[in-house]
Amino acid sequence: MTTAQTTEASPAGRTAQTEQTAPPPSMRLRELVFGAACAAALRAAARLRVADALGDGPLTVEEIAAAVKTEPKPLRRLLRALSCYGIFAERPDGTFTHTDMSRLLREDDPHSLRDIALWCTEPWTWDAWPRLDEAVRSGRNVVEDLYGKEFFPYLNEDAPESADVFNRAMTTSSVQSARDVAQFLDLSGAKSVADIGGGQGHVVASLLEKYPSLHGTLLDLPRVVDNADPRLRAGGALADRMRLVPGDCRVAVPVQADVYVIKNILEWDDDSTTRTLRNVIEAGGPGSRVVVIENLVDDTPSMRFSTAMDLLLLLNVGGAKHTTASMVGRLTEAGLVIDDISPVNPYLHAFDCTVPG
Repeated sequence: MTTAQTTEASPAGRTAQTEQTAPPPSMRLRELVFGAACAAALRAAARLRVADALGDGPLTVEEIAAAVKTEPKPLRRLLRALSCYGIFAERPDGTFTHTDMSRLLREDDPHSLRDIALWCTEPWTWDAWPRLDEAVRSGRNVVEDLYGKEFFPYLNEDAPESADVFNRAMTTSSVQSARDVAQFLDLSGAKSVADIGGGQGHVVASLLEKYPSLHGTLLDLPRVVDNADPRLRAGGALADRMRLVPGDCRVAVPVQADVYVIKNILEWDDDSTTRTLRNVIEAGGPGSRVVVIENLVDDTPSMRFSTAMDLLLLLNVGGAKHTTASMVGRLTEAGLVIDDISPVNPYLHAFDCTVPG
């Protein structure tokens, strides 16, 4: 949303803050230490489905409250707080309307971030963030100390509702980024592509739709490929050009292809990353193409987002996002030749590599 839009949508005397009206450092720091309040307000709005209740036209707080079954007065306070960040907008007559950001909290929006907003504010995060100093001191995750087990076993065994949110959020993220990856990648000279650790296979599905003669393979853990995108499973629109392979890419990559795509999985410890790359290189052989796609914590217009994810990885699994230099180092140490590094979208970079002869 532009500055002009923000100003017009706000009541007189109460415009959203912009760079031109930025507060002094002392107030900005006070705002930052209350960042949890903004996250909590977003979570509350998402859980209450306020964005879904608000249609195309302005509504009074009383009308919204009736739709989401809340008390009007505290709902106004919630909406007022969010409107300071450009999430919803209050009009001079006291009614509220959507903004570009608040529409992303609608479940039916094609670019919806509702599940991601919920995932980033799940109950475990409120336990983990206050212990970031411990993770920084030790260099290891805090989840095992908090819950007595590793992160994903904790989710699946002790927090099934949070695990469901995680799965929905990852699906949302994968579906949205798959479109960008498919638009970005030129596979016109390839006959086959393998999506390594590709989850439900949204990337490979998008690539097969883009290239009608391309054949694909999805490699991931058995429980993951069992729930692959319906387009890829038996009876699906792409099934006749698709192979689903259950397995762990850190153990082996029993897949031959012209192009291997590795997206957002090289965030583990160094040993796991090294083993995965080695297995891909062995499977592909000389001349094969390896495209590694990752969020970076530098050289990106979304550094606040990517560095926050980097810290969250430290807290929950002890992992890390890469800088451009660290990713280049991992790839070259594994024996790959990097041909190109390009942004896919504001959040992802592609490292286009070749296995040397």
